Order: sequence, then C-alpha cells, then structure tokens
Amino acid sequence: MSITAERKSALIKEYATKEGDTGSPEVQVAILTERINNLTEHFKGHKKDNHSRRGLLTLVSSRRSLLDYLKKKNEARYAELIARLGIRR
Repeated sequence: MSITAERKSALIKEYATKEGDTGSPEVQVAILTERINNLTEHFKGHKKDNHSRRGLLTLVSSRRSLLDYLKKKNEARYAELIARLGIRR
C-alpha cells in the first residue's frame, strides 16, 4: 500500500520546482496522490477494510488542504498541477 523509495524519489524529481526541493506543495500533492491511487487499488480487492479507508480519507483531506493553499497563493501553478496529475476539480 505504501510507495517505494525509488518511486518517491522519482516523484520528487519530476515535480520539484528547484534542485533539492522536497517540501513544495507540488511534491507533497504528487506523493499524496500516488498513495491515494495505491489505496484505491487496494480497496478493489478488500472492500471491507474500513481501517485503511479512514487513512484514505485523511490523505484526501490533507491533499485538499494543500491544493487549497496552492490555489490561494498561485492559481497558475495550481491549474498546471491538477492538469499534470489528472485530478478532478
């Protein structure tokens, strides 16, 4: 259910705004989206796993908060990010 270190470093490299960037909203949202997608696949086979479903809801909530922050600060970066990730909004 969690992402591998190689996949995480690839996401950081792909969405970083500058060299060594790990804390920008783009990187954080990309990592959260990867974890959300992994959990969504998990639930296709484990429909009654309500403990993990609660974790999924917290991930979605934190991603939503980061996206709201990014939209408030810079709407162009927000629009580009949701287009790159394929997030509905």
